[in-house]
Amino acid sequence: MDNISLVLADDHPLLLEGLYTALKSKGFNILGKANDGSSVLKLINELNPQIAILDIEMPQMDGLSVAKYCMENGYETKFIILSYHKETEFIARAKSLNLSGYLLKEDALVEIELCIQKVMAGEQYYSKAFHLKDVSKAQTSLDRLESLTPSERKILKLIAVNRSTREIADILFISERTVEKHRSNIIQKLDLNGKLNGLITWVLHNKHLLN
Repeated sequence: MDNISLVLADDHPLLLEGLYTALKSKGFNILGKANDGSSVLKLINELNPQIAILDIEMPQMDGLSVAKYCMENGYETKFIILSYHKETEFIARAKSLNLSGYLLKEDALVEIELCIQKVMAGEQYYSKAFHLKDVSKAQTSLDRLESLTPSERKILKLIAVNRSTREIADILFISERTVEKHRSNIIQKLDLNGKLNGLITWVLHNKHLLN
């Protein structure tokens, strides 16, 4: 594993040290480690590792923000996120960023080597604890979101920040009737018909996918 270069970041010292020790013992080339987002971003920028393994929640910049910044700016590093979150919306957010891996922290030491191997082979890897239906559900949510037109996405973003129909109409220079028509189309495309407060509930759980 000497040819696979890594950087690690987690704000929990024991987990970070445990992961570092485990990967070092397996022969991985660990270029550096950090306990916050800004520090690991600096390491990635300076050392250009093949893989960065990042805690989803860290001071200064969270792992998803670090990954998003690097991917938007053409970094070649692949990203594996470590998280305690099992909820579908977190899987969806990871998939929306096209991250290479998403590991639950409870599984990290057991599955990390296999995850790295899959990532280096060009595959995506999610913790085995996730049911296939959860990953599929996350992908379906993303596919439905992708089906929205640019105008519908603008309106959905404004709904996400609690803008009323009248406010949305004023901001976009369209009629309230047009806003309601777009809202109806959004509900249909997201398969929310017949669900009480379905659109508001969807926005609350998926607001992060709109960025």
